[in-house]
Amino acid sequence: TWSRFSVKKVDHDARFKWYHPNIFTRWLPLTKQTIILAFDLDPPIKERFLKSVMKSEESWLNDPFWVYPHLVEQIALIQEPAVWAIRDHVRSMETEGKPQGRPQPDYRRLHDIARHAIHVNETLDIAVQNIEHILTQHASYTKSKPDNTSPASEDIHLRLGSWQSFIANLRSRSIANEKRLQNEIQLAFNTVAQHDASVTLEIGRATQLDSATMKTIAFVTLTFLPPTFICAIFSTSFFDFGGDSGWSMSNKFWVYWVFAIPTTVFTTLVWTYWPNIRRIFFSKNE
Repeated sequence: TWSRFSVKKVDHDARFKWYHPNIFTRWLPLTKQTIILAFDLDPPIKERFLKSVMKSEESWLNDPFWVYPHLVEQIALIQEPAVWAIRDHVRSMETEGKPQGRPQPDYRRLHDIARHAIHVNETLDIAVQNIEHILTQHASYTKSKPDNTSPASEDIHLRLGSWQSFIANLRSRSIANEKRLQNEIQLAFNTVAQHDASVTLEIGRATQLDSATMKTIAFVTLTFLPPTFICAIFSTSFFDFGGDSGWSMSNKFWVYWVFAIPTTVFTTLVWTYWPNIRRIFFSKNE
């Protein structure tokens, strides 16, 4: 037989380590011997697995699948703290108090934890599927010959089923962790959006006040503009209100309009087409 598992262990500081244990076994039915080739058994899986295998019950050696309850146990024992480490990170986010002022969520940390949670779910899915295949092959082995069925084989099958249930429960917890984490990420986005919306609302209110003020100023300006214009006209030297001759106007008054009208037209045209003029000047300089 040959099997391969993947485990991602995450600690409380969000540091992680990957484990990829590979087990190859060959069982010799005549001598009831088992050859085990183990690859990539990093600590602490290596020490605990070897210790567990060396202390295995003698009756189990008659079953070619006797190695797998020990291996699955070590996989489950290293998966459990990884799941609860994700849960601790999620819980710390859930218990954080509401900040004063504009929220500043650590999105990088949130997405890093979410990435770890997705990987833990993936490794748990792989573990459950592997155990299902092992149980299927073991059931096929025990049913192939009547002599293959023994109390030890039944014990091995039950032990594998027990660890499968344990890992499936861890998977349910891991799925809940991922959903809670996604809820926290969504809450962080919504909190920032709500704060920005309230700031935008305050800016809108201030703009409305400024607009009302500008309307008042514009109304006062328009009210006094015609009298100001009339005063400016009659205060020029073209009009004479002194002396005994009474009120008189110079015959050169047309000079005022000759300069005033073109100047007004020129100013209006420059103001209207200033963006185009500015663009032409800047393009030439570049």
